[in-house]
Amino acid sequence: MIALVMARSRSCRQSGFTLIELMVAMLLGLLVSAGIVTVFASTSSNNKAQAQLARLQEEGRFAITRLSSDLSMANGQYCNNTGGTAQVASGGLFLDHLRTPTVYAKNLTGTAGAVSGALSDITTAWGATSGSVTYPVSPTAAYSMPSFLFMRGYDCTATTCTPIDPTTAGLPAMGTALGNRVEGADVITVRYVNPSSGWSIGSTGGSTIASSGTTGVINSITLKPLTGEPPASNFTSGDVAMLANCSNAFIFATTGSPTLTPDVSKNFSGSSLNAQPASSSPKLFDVNMDFQTVTYYLKVVSVNNDGKAPFTGALIRRVNGGLKADGVTPARPGASEDELVRGIERMNFQYGVQDASGNFSFVGANDIDTSTSCPPAELNAITTTGCGWRSINSIQVSILMDGQVPLYTLSANDLNYVYHLDGLSPLAPGSHTYTPTSQGFTNQMIRREFTALVAIRNYNP
Repeated sequence: MIALVMARSRSCRQSGFTLIELMVAMLLGLLVSAGIVTVFASTSSNNKAQAQLARLQEEGRFAITRLSSDLSMANGQYCNNTGGTAQVASGGLFLDHLRTPTVYAKNLTGTAGAVSGALSDITTAWGATSGSVTYPVSPTAAYSMPSFLFMRGYDCTATTCTPIDPTTAGLPAMGTALGNRVEGADVITVRYVNPSSGWSIGSTGGSTIASSGTTGVINSITLKPLTGEPPASNFTSGDVAMLANCSNAFIFATTGSPTLTPDVSKNFSGSSLNAQPASSSPKLFDVNMDFQTVTYYLKVVSVNNDGKAPFTGALIRRVNGGLKADGVTPARPGASEDELVRGIERMNFQYGVQDASGNFSFVGANDIDTSTSCPPAELNAITTTGCGWRSINSIQVSILMDGQVPLYTLSANDLNYVYHLDGLSPLAPGSHTYTPTSQGFTNQMIRREFTALVAIRNYNP
């Protein structure tokens, strides 16, 4: 009897699940696993999109801030950007003459695209024709530095730029290949005196001027840097100098360093280079380095740095002529060409101007270049051509940022974006004026527009 009970007990312990029960359990397990995988995939996709959006927002704000910093400095000189005799415009508005340096140096700009002159990224040679505008022939006597040498913008479509093609300044040609300039993106060049540079004249222990005659004609200038000033070695023999105070400035060719002597052979004959009194706080600048030329444009780059797609646009800040053809060597001392931020597909500028009658409007670069309704020009100006470039009091900047990395889980609504120049409603990538695919980019990315209105602090008046 006892043995029979033990046998039955073992039989109960050895019983298991039936095949049907196992199949039901496996099915339930697969359903749960599928649900977990779906939730994980959805969460991962959302996390990627959110992380990409956060990076996009951060880089977009940085790009706008960096652009605004340089644009707000446009036309800036050493405390003498405005002033002169006020005149009444046709609308009854009192406008000041522009104060601009008097140029005694013969070769300030060189030829179009050349870096032999003191200024870089010059796209309009003396005597050149740009559309319906003809620029003055090469001066033969001292002249006031014209407006178009302080700022110049370029409105670009997918195939061309107006008022002139900036590739003549050495920028890449437009296209969709690696290293090309992004199609449909504007370009802008501004110039200003580096406020943290220069050498004070007449301060105790500082730089000095040796002069002669009743008018104080400059014989030489000896650089003796004060604390915080650049080393005298920054001024290379043969560089062009600018001596400025809060009333006027003049630009002239020199030889030697650290004692600079006006170069008679490279200055216009009859040049009146008179020393400025120490009471006017004069300062000497190296035009080749300190009169900075800053150009912004977009360049096609590889997201993975392997030379292959996916591609995106990078914001490039080019200073004083950028780099030589090897992409490494500076075009001149103090030159650079830096990639600031990636993920920018479009960049456009609209210029806020006030004409001689006081009317305000936002216009494009070509309208500025051909404008004849300008505030009073520079004293003793050689031309009114391009006078609109010094009547700009604000610039509206618009950029379109993408997430750089394609996300193929994005829905159609996720892909829609607004770029106000194309309209104020969200549009699909293929419905915009310049589509990502036509620019060589991928549709499947998050995109956002960033805008800013930049006040030009050196606007006159």
